[in-house]
Amino acid sequence: MINSSDPNQPVQNYEIVNPTLETQVATLLPSVAGYGGNLRSTNTIIPIVDLTSAAEGSTLPESLQFALAFGSQTSFTTTNTTTTVVNNTGFWRVFGNFSGNHDDAAAKICQLRLTDGVSNKILLEFGFASTQADATSNNNTFDFNVFIDSGESLVAESNSSILTLHTTVRQLADKAGTLVDPSGFA
Repeated sequence: MINSSDPNQPVQNYEIVNPTLETQVATLLPSVAGYGGNLRSTNTIIPIVDLTSAAEGSTLPESLQFALAFGSQTSFTTTNTTTTVVNNTGFWRVFGNFSGNHDDAAAKICQLRLTDGVSNKILLEFGFASTQADATSNNNTFDFNVFIDSGESLVAESNSSILTLHTTVRQLADKAGTLVDPSGFA
């Protein structure tokens, strides 16, 4: 070991008491969670090997973790109906587009919402107001992440035959936060 200030001086060790750092080490390195020793620092220069991604359960950088893959996607088309898009727990990427035309004075709405079977939380809503009587078309894209807990689901609804939600979902992580790699990644 090489001392950063003088190779002839002894290495000095310092105890670090920091609950935030200790929790992060236990989270990133579950195999040492029960270690029970205090974190220590030293005045010695030590090369760093970043094992963060492997400790988190993935060898992919985060930007690639969200990649689309044929076998990982589930797609839905919702027109004049209600569709349950996701009812499995975990973290999900939800993306797609709304397209529609307005050709009369009736209100038309498409929405993506979370439900627990009793109440609803609208995440996105697209449509045309009843006061908008002229012929109009619209196309909007969306891309967001959502967490689904036990007993909850993500629902897509269109109340018109001329409004369509094209929705695709991909699971990013399970309920415990363990990342799910794209299909086919070895």
